[in-house]
Amino acid sequence: MAKQSVASLSSLTAVGPKALRTRSRADFVYDSLRDAIWEGRFANGERLREEEIARALGVSRTPVREALQRLQQRGLLTIGPGRSLVVAELSRHQVFELYAMREILEGSAARFAAQHANPTEIAILQRLQDELAKANDDDAVRLIKLNRAFHQAIYEAAHNQYLLQILDTLHDSLAMLHGATFRVPTGRAESDAEHRRIVAAIERRDADAAEKAAREHIQRAQRTRFEIA
Repeated sequence: MAKQSVASLSSLTAVGPKALRTRSRADFVYDSLRDAIWEGRFANGERLREEEIARALGVSRTPVREALQRLQQRGLLTIGPGRSLVVAELSRHQVFELYAMREILEGSAARFAAQHANPTEIAILQRLQDELAKANDDDAVRLIKLNRAFHQAIYEAAHNQYLLQILDTLHDSLAMLHGATFRVPTGRAESDAEHRRIVAAIERRDADAAEKAAREHIQRAQRTRFEIA
């Protein structure tokens, strides 16, 4: 049964003039809702109400409607009771398929990054890896954001526009997983070690090792996901 949480909406931030100069209101609403789903602020099956989102974000209902339609098209929302839109929930088989594609694509991204990353991009990866390792275990939202930034940095360092486009679509689907593997006691230490291996391989331009490390990282994340499901 669909749920509605006022607390979820209260954590959203209204759009300001600077944001409007750099992107449309619909993009702003889309990104805000997708990030809220990713960070677990909206639960699976939770109903999203157009008028309440518009009020929380300080925009009209038109960009909210556009953003909700796009979220539905990307599979993050589905039709619930009474034709309402609710946060979608992936089946076990869908999660398996998602991780299978993620392993292939992220392995390729790490390989290309080892071949094409410039010194600045490698330095960014090292910084993000360090920030992740030092982040507080209790700050789940920060961990999720840093982890997303780390993987996004690898995608961009790959310098392959077509791979980046595909990963952008996959990125949206991953929002429904809520980054819950960080909540497993052993997950942080294993993830940090895997990140270090990926960065080290990229830094020494070892494409085979970078792809292998990235694939193993996703394989372990999948195993952890099924353990806590």
